[in-house]
Amino acid sequence: MKPRVKICCISSVEEARLAVRYGASALGLVAKMPSGPGVIPEPIITEIAATIPLAIGSFLLTSELNVTAIIAQQRRCRVNTLQLVDRLEEGQYSDLRAALPGISLVQVIHVTGEESLEEACRVAEQGVDALLLDSGDQRLAIKQLGGTGRTHDWSISRRIVEGVKVPVFLAGGLRPDNVAEAIAAVQPFGLDVCSSLRTDGKLDEKKLAAFMAAVHNAAGSQAN
Repeated sequence: MKPRVKICCISSVEEARLAVRYGASALGLVAKMPSGPGVIPEPIITEIAATIPLAIGSFLLTSELNVTAIIAQQRRCRVNTLQLVDRLEEGQYSDLRAALPGISLVQVIHVTGEESLEEACRVAEQGVDALLLDSGDQRLAIKQLGGTGRTHDWSISRRIVEGVKVPVFLAGGLRPDNVAEAIAAVQPFGLDVCSSLRTDGKLDEKKLAAFMAAVHNAAGSQAN
């Protein structure tokens, strides 16, 4: 089955429409972060989210650690999916469920080593709708919570896919020239891509077309 594709770091209504036209299943809208690309003000997120077709996932990337703050942020931005790029420190996923019925929860796991497999399996049992495996590092003084352009150990990601019962997105350093290898190695439900599709900070149509074609070709090769 061809993986779903989430285009992240969407910065305008025009970029959202372009990504949808090329077959994106989800769009990522980046709220304030300690580091990394693609951050846009919440009013812009709200504006873009209002234009995204209902069948397309509108993902709010939030670095908030408190469920009360996350709930308030979703209500301001009106997205249909929350992508939690850091670990919750106050509150539980069940609190988000109770306050935001119908809103999907996707927890990011930053794959830094064997410990990430244990974390992913534990989180997957706590009621999230999906996991997203990325290449950030929460241990740094200024946390890296995505948009690094780096790949991580895909063998660990494959073990996570095999070990959990929820869909898994793969992120981190995906490009047209390595996405086929990534799909074969990890077998993810979905792919998440940002920095490799941008030129001077803007979504590049040629790069987007090349990436989507590479995903299509890789899926076709596996089917054969």
